[in-house]
Amino acid sequence: MYLVLVLLVALQRVVELQISHSNEVHLRRRGAVEHGASHYPFMVALHTLWLVACVGEWMYAPLCTPWRVLFVAWMMFLAGQYLRWTTIRTLKRRWTTRVIVLEDAELVSGGPFRWLNHPNYLGVCLEIVALPLIGGCWRSALIFGVLNALLLAVRIKIEERALRG
Repeated sequence: MYLVLVLLVALQRVVELQISHSNEVHLRRRGAVEHGASHYPFMVALHTLWLVACVGEWMYAPLCTPWRVLFVAWMMFLAGQYLRWTTIRTLKRRWTTRVIVLEDAELVSGGPFRWLNHPNYLGVCLEIVALPLIGGCWRSALIFGVLNALLLAVRIKIEERALRG
C-alpha cells in the first residue's frame, strides 16, 4: 500500500510540473521574469531523490512506525496536501515551481496567504517529512527534511527579493 501512495505522490508531482509549465508560458508572455534559476535543478533533484529514497528505504530498511507517529505523519501529510493545493488554487495562473514574478502584479493576500507568507513551502516541508514516516523510512524523513529546509532557506530569500522588486 505504501508503494501505491509514493507512486500517487510522484504522479501528482508530474501533474504539478505540467500545470507549472503552462503557467510559466502564460507568465513569460505577459513579461514575467524568472529569479534564482540556478537553484532549480537542485530542487528537482531533491524531490526526485526523495521519492526514490522513500521506496528504497521502505523496501530494504524500514523501521516499525508506532501508531501515534503514524497518525501524526498522516495528519502532517494531509495538511501538506491541503496547503499545497489551496496555494495552487489561490495563485491560479501565477503558481509555478520556479520563482517567476510578474512585475506590476499585486501580492496575493487571499486563501492561505491571509495567515502564511509561504503556505506552499510549509506544505512541502510537511510532506517531505511525513511521507517517509508513513512508510517507516525515518532516515529519509530526517535527511530530506534537513536538505529541503536548507534549499528553502535559499529559495525564500530569492523569492522575497524578487517580490520586493
